[in-house]
Amino acid sequence: MNWRDMVGSKLMTPAEAVSVVKSGDQVMVGIINCTPYTLCEALYERRSELEGIRVDHPAPLFSWVRDGDEDVFELHDLYATPFDRDMVNNGRVGYLPTAVWRDGDLPAGFVQNPDVFLVPVSPPDVNGFCSFGPGVFFSPTYCRNSTVVIAEVHENFIRTGGENYVHISQIGRLCEAEQPTGTMPVAPRSDEENLVTEVVGTLVAAELINDRDTVQIGIGTIASAMAAFLGEKQDLGMQTEIITGGVTQLVEQGVVTGKYKTLHRGKVVASIALVPEEELAFIDGNPMFELYEFGYVDDVRYLAQQNNLVAINNALQVDLTGQIAAETIGPKVWTGVGGQTAFSIAANYSPGGRSITVLPSSSIVDGERVSRILSMLPEGAVVTVPRTMVDYVVTEYGIAHLRGKTVRERTGELIAIAHPDFRTDLKNGANKAYQLGL
Repeated sequence: MNWRDMVGSKLMTPAEAVSVVKSGDQVMVGIINCTPYTLCEALYERRSELEGIRVDHPAPLFSWVRDGDEDVFELHDLYATPFDRDMVNNGRVGYLPTAVWRDGDLPAGFVQNPDVFLVPVSPPDVNGFCSFGPGVFFSPTYCRNSTVVIAEVHENFIRTGGENYVHISQIGRLCEAEQPTGTMPVAPRSDEENLVTEVVGTLVAAELINDRDTVQIGIGTIASAMAAFLGEKQDLGMQTEIITGGVTQLVEQGVVTGKYKTLHRGKVVASIALVPEEELAFIDGNPMFELYEFGYVDDVRYLAQQNNLVAINNALQVDLTGQIAAETIGPKVWTGVGGQTAFSIAANYSPGGRSITVLPSSSIVDGERVSRILSMLPEGAVVTVPRTMVDYVVTEYGIAHLRGKTVRERTGELIAIAHPDFRTDLKNGANKAYQLGL
């Protein structure tokens, strides 16, 4: 049976699908590369008819406020993107810092029982089951908790194991997608960034990753490129929040086997696959890949049971005691917590685990080179990972080993991997701040 015949009168135009949304409703929207653009645009077009609409849209790849718009939608987010970063920082989007994830729980502060859930799905299979494609997020729970589920159908959506499914009986209205869900915009790397990534990736792979480790790879300029440097390893496992580019090649090459994982042995486990189309094609229907809800994959209680868990994540800034700022620059929100705090903590509790932070030693800002390692974090900066949960910090100048080190020893380790132009200033700053007499 053609899937359109299966869904019958549930299939309608995007405008008809969102016509059920009324003033005062609470609306939840799919995340990142599972942003339902077609439905979002249809709801946005109704902005002059509605008032008091709350829209919770984590890590959005859609602009809910455009030039000249009034604040029709009360917006909430937990991970800023280029689509809403300015609005988060000028107060037009309510930003929700969230780092605690529990299996079965929705993020505290987000609407728990929405009136409407907007989500992209695949066409139903012969048994009536749709997939959430490359991203599960909290979609299974929101499909159960929402008064009305409105889905847009993407013919090319992948299917995976795990919790990546919803039955058509749980969906009240559908439309056919008129545009793809999109991907997170990524600025091209400069030659210097490519070189730094090459050096840092090589260092981490050679010195800090062992055969049979289970690895989490975060997103960011350096972290998200880490898979490219792990090709010489054997029998790695992958337990992560987001599958990044290059992981499928490691599976194909037999580098990632998951044979020695404590949980989900033989499986690559994540919540989202943020990879190019050719890698999605490899994941599609591949029994090795399983996607689950965020609350499960980021739950410290489960992650800590995974032996030899190695968390690799980016930082925006690091201070000389090892505090990691990965979500703000000073008080300005840049991204969000995501799973970084959870995985870093879990790696410390995991038998044989390690928490690794990677970053370039410096960046060019407004034409001037600035250090990413600082004697003290700037006023208003948010600590994403406490210094007590950081084992290693890696830049293109080397590896700082922090676990079990005094503040004086940490300071020395971090100054040694800072950009040479700033080492004297960092030493002076450390002496002033911490009275170390370096």
